[in-house]
Amino acid sequence: MERKAGIEPLIVASTTHKAMQLQDFAEVIRSKNAGPRRVTLDVIFRNDADYQRAAQSEALTAAKIAPLYGVAANAVTVINYPLGRAIKIVVARRIMSGDPGDRDVYGAQQHTPLLRLEI
Repeated sequence: MERKAGIEPLIVASTTHKAMQLQDFAEVIRSKNAGPRRVTLDVIFRNDADYQRAAQSEALTAAKIAPLYGVAANAVTVINYPLGRAIKIVVARRIMSGDPGDRDVYGAQQHTPLLRLEI
């Protein structure tokens, strides 16, 4: 797997598969507001095998995702949707949408920490 110089993976998960970055096998990784105090992150997969690999990974747990967003693990909810081959992650915002200091009012750029997550 080719990586840009100076960019290291955020989390390395132990699996029986060769580690891959989430962006390399997820069909969609996106974020959006879920009201003014939360952001949802959607990760959608092409097939059942990719979904199962991610859903069973320790990398996509509240405890591993929370530090990426600077919140406590109890401020993160991970919801698996096997029929849709999707994982929804809800994260409490540290700054309410639209408040001074908020740099992403719509929450549309909050998915980037997940891109290089190793599964």
